[in-house]
Amino acid sequence: MAVRVVIGGQWGDEGKGRLVDLLARDARAIVRYSAGNNAGHTVINERGEFALHLIPAGIFYPGKVCVISNGVAIDPAVLLKEIEGLESRGVSTENLVLSDRAHVIMPYHVAIDRADEALRGKAAIGTTGRGVGPAFVDKVGRLGIRVADLVDPKALRTRLEFVLPYKNAVLERLYGAEPLDFTAVYECYRDYGERLGRYVRDTALLLHEIMGDGGDILLEGAQGSLLDLDSGTYEYVSSSVPSSTAAGAGVGAGIGPTEIDEVIGVYKAYMTRVGNGPMPTELLDETGDILRMEGPRPEIGTTTGRPRRCGWFDAVASRHSALVNGVTMAALTRLDVLDRFPTIPVCTAYRVDGKLITTLPASTSIFARAEPIYEELAGWQADTSKVRNLADLPEQARAYVRRISELLGVDVGIISVGPERDQAIFVRAGEAP
Repeated sequence: MAVRVVIGGQWGDEGKGRLVDLLARDARAIVRYSAGNNAGHTVINERGEFALHLIPAGIFYPGKVCVISNGVAIDPAVLLKEIEGLESRGVSTENLVLSDRAHVIMPYHVAIDRADEALRGKAAIGTTGRGVGPAFVDKVGRLGIRVADLVDPKALRTRLEFVLPYKNAVLERLYGAEPLDFTAVYECYRDYGERLGRYVRDTALLLHEIMGDGGDILLEGAQGSLLDLDSGTYEYVSSSVPSSTAAGAGVGAGIGPTEIDEVIGVYKAYMTRVGNGPMPTELLDETGDILRMEGPRPEIGTTTGRPRRCGWFDAVASRHSALVNGVTMAALTRLDVLDRFPTIPVCTAYRVDGKLITTLPASTSIFARAEPIYEELAGWQADTSKVRNLADLPEQARAYVRRISELLGVDVGIISVGPERDQAIFVRAGEAP
């Protein structure tokens, strides 16, 4: 029995879904343990291209148990639409399981999310506007409605009678927005509960049963670690509770930290970011546009549809995430996007107010003033998308991977050179780039 965690080592969009899809074939259960439908994973397989927002990326393997655990915030309408979309394309959701302890995104969460971003003005975080943050605020504030309430009409009514007047007061008095009608909200969500009831169970107990039988479990992170509330680039971070780091995987899935055997950190071969906040290596020129559009899939947010901000690899920020996650193996994705460049800069330090720093600043103000210090590496200017063995990579590409590994302080075990399942290079133990 082995429990592995897949986390994003940057600001998200590193290719976690593609990696989970790759690793899920060896797991009995695949578990989404955090965030909500503000995160998206793209999976490309023999059935085509799929965008997943709540359902684990292991859903495409028959017989795998796919768990949406207690750490996830659920928008029932989004989940039902995702289920229907998969079923319509021949993908069974028979083995999908939803935690009875997961929190539910309500319509007032969406309204507050959007109204609050507007109220912030220039200081807006750049949220997806899907109500995920306010749902987690209610979770911490003990005002949440959970799936166990959703599937129990009496409990749902009792809970909503307490919470909705409070939320309507917030909407009206703080944001000047229209209140929500109790009957309309109750009847809509009662219907959601009826439709989702067959998927609901105690998922923590289920996972312990699987582990007891010797089954392998893959825990699927949803957001990049640099968006973590505690160790990320605060305040431009996710409000997800539990943590977006590997430390939150056990809490979000309902298993103990001693059960986790391996932490796989996923890093894009360059940096991208969606939303606001400092990004020292961001390229606001033609090179940034090339990074955004060069690969087989443009850098467009799976969930938001927004163009991603692009820049060279930031080893300072990436090393920080490797440290706080206890990453045991790194996966480097989208190496093929760099195929055309004659030289490839890598940020190894920052200069702030004339001082050299090699660690991620806690202060947003300091981070916003950070100037990247680059090390120039030779490009390979050759097609890597068809390479399947490490020995067949151009020497300069191997040197690039080797340098990233040195800067992270972690061995690179998987190299992705395209979006298809077979476009991956597995580095064997003892085989150095």
